[in-house]
Amino acid sequence: MAQRSSDCVFCGIVAGTIPSTQVRETDRTLAFRDVSPQAPVHVLVVPKDHYADVAEVVAAAPHLLRLLLEECVAVARDEGIADDGYRIALNTGEQGGQAVAHCHAHVLGGRQMAGQLG
Repeated sequence: MAQRSSDCVFCGIVAGTIPSTQVRETDRTLAFRDVSPQAPVHVLVVPKDHYADVAEVVAAAPHLLRLLLEECVAVARDEGIADDGYRIALNTGEQGGQAVAHCHAHVLGGRQMAGQLG
């Protein structure tokens, strides 16, 4: 199991030393509102343990990805966007748009999402 990183902002949120607006919490994950929302609903879902990106989770704890995605679905349901549709984004690395080096999923919805990915 990975440990928390003392210089990671998301680890600070998980530890409660950095304030956040929490939405959901399980023993392995935490969901909280993004401080710079890109949609009416923009919630981040993070594993409580520190993994730099999704590739580290896949290598060390692949079962955690299922838990992360289950929480994304639960957030969408709780936020009232499940029926109309929503986007889950897992950015990995600088060129992939990952701004914080702690694996996290974005749950976005509440408006028509621009661009179709497939």
